[in-house]
Amino acid sequence: MKLDQFHLERYFAKHEFSAPYLLCASDCESMELGELLAMAPGSREQLSSLWLGYTESLGNPELRQAITTLFEQVTANQVLVHAGAEEAIFNFMNVALQPGDNVIVHAPYYQSLGEVARGVGADVTEWWGDPYRAWDLDLDALKDALTGRTKVVVVNFPHNPTGFLPTSEFVYELSALSERHGFVILADEVYRGLELNRSDRLPAFADVNDRAVSLGVMSKTYGLAGLRIGWIATRNEQLFRKLAAFKDYTTICNSAPSEFLATLALGHAEAIAERNRQIIRSNLDRLDLFFAAHTEWFAWNRPKAGSIAFPMLLLQASVDAFCADLVEKAGVLLLPGTLYGPGLNAFRIGFGRRNMPDSLDRLAAYLKH
Repeated sequence: MKLDQFHLERYFAKHEFSAPYLLCASDCESMELGELLAMAPGSREQLSSLWLGYTESLGNPELRQAITTLFEQVTANQVLVHAGAEEAIFNFMNVALQPGDNVIVHAPYYQSLGEVARGVGADVTEWWGDPYRAWDLDLDALKDALTGRTKVVVVNFPHNPTGFLPTSEFVYELSALSERHGFVILADEVYRGLELNRSDRLPAFADVNDRAVSLGVMSKTYGLAGLRIGWIATRNEQLFRKLAAFKDYTTICNSAPSEFLATLALGHAEAIAERNRQIIRSNLDRLDLFFAAHTEWFAWNRPKAGSIAFPMLLLQASVDAFCADLVEKAGVLLLPGTLYGPGLNAFRIGFGRRNMPDSLDRLAAYLKH
């Protein structure tokens, strides 16, 4: 397998821990270990006595059961735990695809959602949202793109990087297309739970469609990226067995402390998510004011969900030059849209962390010079 360089991750490797003002973080506010342990009496003692041997390859049974609370139809034996979402994507593409297959990917997209499929030898078709309609997706465009070789359709709701969220009707229509044409839906749902209005939350694809795969992780909604725990949930029994077997060639099993802490956190999932939604609401109010004051610079669509958005840059021809100058002169890091694809004169902005206002103030000061 030959993979292109992961441009977004290389960009973060260069800047994430050196730029003082990170304004493009994709995750939500994290917490210290002690803060998490304080949520459950006796958890410090449990962690201290935790056995540090091998763990179960499918994932700790208690963790798998905790993950099922995020679903309606999925049981614990239909959950496979991974070392973050990235391993889950890699394993899925290697199991679900053969050279010559076609994959349709909701675009713009996190690079591995398409690049690993290319590495397997599949043909990747990009299904683009419309930037002039708040990145809305057109199901008719998907229908036109489907071929007899289409084995997988990848969607990402709430969407990274645009924040786009469709309707429940869209989800059911896509599921019906899957049944009619025989493709598997891989649904990247890592931002599910960050809807500003609870009524906007979509059903998980693994609940709606018994062949679909739902991808989740502790990093985004819960802000616990350091645990490196993600999962795949699917009622597709044959695919599940193949995924479980393929994992023997990657991590085999997960970190025992991480699984323990992820189980603890999911026992308080709603409280953690609501804390982060409150941070997002406050930060979005600030962003609304900021973008209203700089309409000559940017085009802004307030998202309904998630902790990131994708404003268009209007006043300068090159978003790459803008972002490079900004981090050099003001120490503020934005993610240029060109890392998602050529010609995207937009940037990813993150608003899931409490320190966002400080970074935004620095950006405002930069624009005055």
